[in-house]
Amino acid sequence: MHSDFDVAAPQYDDIFTYSNIGKAQRKLVFKHIKSIIQQDKKLSILELNCGTGADAIEFAKLNHEVIATDISSGMIEVAKAKPHPKNLQFQVQDINTITKDTFGKKFDFIFSDFGGINCLSPEQLETFFKTSANLLLPKGKMAIVLMPKNCLWERLYFTLKGDKTKATRRNTTESIVANVDGIGVNTWYYNPQDISAAANKFYNTQKVKPIGVTIPPSYLEQSFVAKFPMLNIFKGLDAVLTGASLAKYADHFLITLEKKG
Repeated sequence: MHSDFDVAAPQYDDIFTYSNIGKAQRKLVFKHIKSIIQQDKKLSILELNCGTGADAIEFAKLNHEVIATDISSGMIEVAKAKPHPKNLQFQVQDINTITKDTFGKKFDFIFSDFGGINCLSPEQLETFFKTSANLLLPKGKMAIVLMPKNCLWERLYFTLKGDKTKATRRNTTESIVANVDGIGVNTWYYNPQDISAAANKFYNTQKVKPIGVTIPPSYLEQSFVAKFPMLNIFKGLDAVLTGASLAKYADHFLITLEKKG
């Protein structure tokens, strides 16, 4: 299955997964889902938009049964090439074609990290919440990490560069074309209340946490703000700046939902 993200796959780990910023933001995500994934019970986990598999491998190392999917065959090829436990399966799968019968099973936990869900339009998002609820066991949980509309770093950075259009590009209900290694990808930005409203028919919102209030976006990896000692200062600040009210101002935010009924 071809995807625009196939182009980014060979460089993705170097550009983000193993970058200082990528590792710092991923550590925050795992801190906030710790209560779900670090327990004695073996969970059945479905990861959507898994990229090159970093999160799925960590879940599998905790002895959970994991199916990790991505629309990009290039991303899945990179993920499969990594050493990983036998309790992890990687599959090429378009999130928009998933049905309640796609995997032949139901899950305790569904996860999607770092903006994969931002590739869904509002109409696709509503369909996704209905489908995902049908894939979860009773009281099953979902945690997704998205890019909000009001990222403070982005506003500051592009304002200082004199580019007011980019400074406010996220704050729209329309899609914008995001650059992924030279390929344009349609992207929609959602604040936490948008997600809670879209999911409300099928889910209760349990938790909202900012991911990267002071830790900058990944495109600043080569700047001084991503280096010691600045990044350590930002990591310390983000460890305490965890209020839900800050989520829409961060680079990403995490929202945890529980299936109704």
